[in-house]
Amino acid sequence: MASHHPAPTMQRGSPAALLGSKAETLEQLAPLVRTARVLPLLYFPVGAWQSGPDRLLDDVLSRPWGGQPLIVRSSTRREDDAGTLMPGSYLSVAGVAGRQGLRDAIDAVIDSYRQRPETAVLDGLGEELVLVQPLVVDATMTGVVFTCDPNTGAPYLVINYEENGDSAAVTSGARARLRTFYAWKTSGTGRGDPHLQRLMDLSRELEELLERDNLDIEFAFDDSGDLYLLQVRPMVVETLLDNVDHEQALTAIATKVRTAAQPHPHLRGKRTVFGVMPDWNPAEIVGTRPHPLALSLYRRLITDGLWADQRARYGYRDVRGFPLMVDFFGLPYIGVRESCNSLIPASIDDELAERLVDHYIDRLAANPVLHDKVEFDVVFSCYSLTLQERLSNQAEHLFSVRERDDLVSALRTLTNQLMDPEHPARREDLASIASLRAKLGEVRQSDLDLPTQIYWLLEDCRRFGTLAFAGFARLGFIATEILRSLVDTEVLTEKDVARLMASLDTVTNRMLRDRTGLSRAEFLRRYGFLRPGTYDIRSPRYDEEPDGYFDWPNSRVRLAAPEPFRLPAPTMHLIDDLLRQHRLEQDAYGLLNFIITSIELRENSKFEFTRHLSEALSLFTQLGRGVGMDAEEMSYLDVDCVDELYRGAESPATVLRRCSAEGRRRYELTRRLVLPPMITEPADVKAFHLPSTEPNYVTQECAAGRVELVSAHPADLAGKIMMLPSGDPGYDWIFSEGIAGFITRYGGANSHMAIRAHQFGIPAVIGAGEVLYNRWAAAEYLRVDCLNHRVEILR
Repeated sequence: MASHHPAPTMQRGSPAALLGSKAETLEQLAPLVRTARVLPLLYFPVGAWQSGPDRLLDDVLSRPWGGQPLIVRSSTRREDDAGTLMPGSYLSVAGVAGRQGLRDAIDAVIDSYRQRPETAVLDGLGEELVLVQPLVVDATMTGVVFTCDPNTGAPYLVINYEENGDSAAVTSGARARLRTFYAWKTSGTGRGDPHLQRLMDLSRELEELLERDNLDIEFAFDDSGDLYLLQVRPMVVETLLDNVDHEQALTAIATKVRTAAQPHPHLRGKRTVFGVMPDWNPAEIVGTRPHPLALSLYRRLITDGLWADQRARYGYRDVRGFPLMVDFFGLPYIGVRESCNSLIPASIDDELAERLVDHYIDRLAANPVLHDKVEFDVVFSCYSLTLQERLSNQAEHLFSVRERDDLVSALRTLTNQLMDPEHPARREDLASIASLRAKLGEVRQSDLDLPTQIYWLLEDCRRFGTLAFAGFARLGFIATEILRSLVDTEVLTEKDVARLMASLDTVTNRMLRDRTGLSRAEFLRRYGFLRPGTYDIRSPRYDEEPDGYFDWPNSRVRLAAPEPFRLPAPTMHLIDDLLRQHRLEQDAYGLLNFIITSIELRENSKFEFTRHLSEALSLFTQLGRGVGMDAEEMSYLDVDCVDELYRGAESPATVLRRCSAEGRRRYELTRRLVLPPMITEPADVKAFHLPSTEPNYVTQECAAGRVELVSAHPADLAGKIMMLPSGDPGYDWIFSEGIAGFITRYGGANSHMAIRAHQFGIPAVIGAGEVLYNRWAAAEYLRVDCLNHRVEILR
């Protein structure tokens, strides 16, 4: 017989008493829940098992469901208590059959209690419970529902689920085929998915029964469509009480998406979509939730107007006057229609341009996984050796032969012009970037006050730095596309490409060589202005925290000067023949020189304009220090405050404090908003799926540190970023060693380690997947920024 001990001071069935251990909660909810089923259950204290296991085995096996496959589950006092929350810490054994199998499973679960020190120190294990239930054998969808955002407490419904898998995948991190659905709770829509709609109904019912809006609900659907409630527990996070401004913001964003999608007389294309990764990909450069200063600097230096100036100068359609990036209450997105217009040759007529933009947007909306590959797999923006094949495969049925020929001819002409080293805009950009360092000295050696110096550093950076960099970045893209086409046509191999890339003489190569060839002081004089977060005032420069970035005097990388890239004569002749066939006005030597030079210029020009920007940020810090404001406070400024100080007479203290306070207030909303990486229609704003490949970023904290594998000695872990193959509870010891953050190869937002990260406020990336995990594990130093969903390789 099951043993049950209700709380003596609470009336059975009251909301507070309904939440107990896993077993107790399910038992009390079973007769109350109408939107889901609770499986039959039997539970007993460990002490009862120790004193009479055969009697309990008889009890289980005599039940009508005792002959079915069973699951033996933990149900301890600590596991689901709101103050400790240790889900997944103890063993569950599924697929149990037969008397001996059941005995072994129960013993294994109890043994897992003994192996946890925080349980073993309790007054014995006698009162801890073991839960036995029939197993949902033919589960078609399993997962967990959060009834508020686990990072912020905002009233989103967050559903992490796996289709055709087992329920342990979500909580244990054993698999990586998880999907995540977000819905603003008042939206009440599952976007046409009946399973999601039923889960929304279940969450509302449980919130009403338990009078809590921060629940963690485990569920399963079987192949008959029945929904089973497997567990309910409170979440660690507290819900936000006032969400009026949040809902108003979402409504305003949806309205903006709707109005922005209307045809515009100065743009081609009937509609638009928004993304965080197309074109100048703000998610990669400044993050998905940049602080106001970083976001406004990116707008000022790149996306407000300069991006369009550069493309018009290089022969693309003139879209000047249109900002490329919008921000939805601080969340940056690229307007894809503006981007697509700007990548069409100016010689293309309006009718064909209209149809091209419509095709690009339709293709991206139908294939959102391409949102970070728009220029390679969606848009035709330059000529390559595989252009006509791509055009036929992608759009043969959409455009006539004449239209395709017109596009190919226009792209060929444009590409030929841009490969010419005498192209006027290219020569201007070379002269501009060469003048930049001198302009820095002129401003810094002047007697101008700090706001004026900042203003002119940014102005020079925009006019002579980022404008030239944008041009070289475009040339670099063309070079990369042609290089890819040489591989696709089997003229070059991937090994050839690797050798070519190794031959590049970029600033990164030089810095690594200088790391061993220069003194510490000289090295920092040359490279000290660099900072990992280029636009982020909170990110220290190399010369501000040199010991945080470099292991002086040791260096594990010793690079020799790069060897020139050469191809055998037959390959060069083959390239010559192809270039003539495709009517490209370069020979093989000229093409390779263009490819190498363009990629080098892109990297080296970034180095030069970054110097200006970093110096401006340092002066921002100095300006703030003069009025008693630190870098964190200054990060909430908008760059427009510099304009206000430059053209006005108000005191810096007044302007900076006012702007910082306003920015901080607005940013409180920014950090709570959750939007999908691609917004294709207004309904996406309030209910959407996250891309299945996106890792789970836990907490909104940020940390930087050396990368350490889990095999390291505990004494070596303080301040490190730990790499864990999974979210196994056996790794809990790392939290006593002062780690800065951690990354797991697999895991879900509800895994044991995710809960632990929430509890201790430690930034974590759960379920990075094979590719990202291996890349980050090979690094020496990482910055994990969970708020902005970014991991930066510092070295």
